[in-house]
Amino acid sequence: MPSDSTSKPKIAISACLMGAEVRYNGGHKESRLCSRTLTDYFEFIPVCPEVAIGLGIPREPIRLVGNPKDPLALGTVHPDLNVTQPLADYGQQMAGELGDICGYIFMQKSPSCGLDRVKVYHANGSPVDGGGRGIYAQAFCARHPDLPVEEDGRLNDPVLRENFLTRVFVYAAWQQLLQQGLSRRALTDFHSRYKYLLMAHHPLQYKTLGNLLGNMGKRDPEELGPRYFSELMAALKKCATRRTHTNVLQHLSGYFKQAISAEDKQEVQHVIAQYRHGIVPLVVPLTLLKHHLRQHPDPYVAQQVYLQPHPENLSLRNAI
Repeated sequence: MPSDSTSKPKIAISACLMGAEVRYNGGHKESRLCSRTLTDYFEFIPVCPEVAIGLGIPREPIRLVGNPKDPLALGTVHPDLNVTQPLADYGQQMAGELGDICGYIFMQKSPSCGLDRVKVYHANGSPVDGGGRGIYAQAFCARHPDLPVEEDGRLNDPVLRENFLTRVFVYAAWQQLLQQGLSRRALTDFHSRYKYLLMAHHPLQYKTLGNLLGNMGKRDPEELGPRYFSELMAALKKCATRRTHTNVLQHLSGYFKQAISAEDKQEVQHVIAQYRHGIVPLVVPLTLLKHHLRQHPDPYVAQQVYLQPHPENLSLRNAI
């Protein structure tokens, strides 16, 4: 399981997504996925930077103006309303205060909170090609480059949803490891448990990080650990595919080839092929492999986070 801790991982979230009526028009953008489904598994910390810096409800909308890489947040009616610096300062402040979160879900398209493709305008009101990032989100994420972050709309995609929540649980497990103390043994054991998850997301980084730890020698784990974790989180951002999942399933099935009958082996290969061709979801071959693992226990396979990187009741692998 992702964590031995009974406490829920904390996720910061744009307050409007939890149903808080804090938007410029006095409304909200409640995400039922977040406010109803995921609350059983995560502790959400709602944040509205625009209200926090003193803008009222309702209020004049703001928009991004100028260079998409370094825009200003200005009032749409009164362009002399410039809240760029207050939003950036609040992003820095919250990056310091929210040191124990394991993820952040931002409101998409928001000039304060949007992560990507936020509309940016010329001073004359015409849109700039491409898009930018919300001022608050930019300042916050700059301080936490390894933190799993996502926009609410993208969580409607089953693959992106599973990817984000997997990363949240990995982040939480790493924070727990840091609390217990980072030794060479602890770092090696951590990597051992996450090897097949990493292989599914980024086969090349699977080899690179294995070599990094294999050549650890007498290097200080306190120095090596942060580099390892940054590279791990970057690798996990890449979504696993049916091809890479199939590769991992084949590797795992190899542990049972001496233990199960020829008929059972044939069934395993048949189900993995069905998954590869899109006939069944990932949960089907995984369930069969876990069945054989119960019948023929293998300590190395049993410890693999890949088999259950998030609570089973979330059913995240039923749709991928």
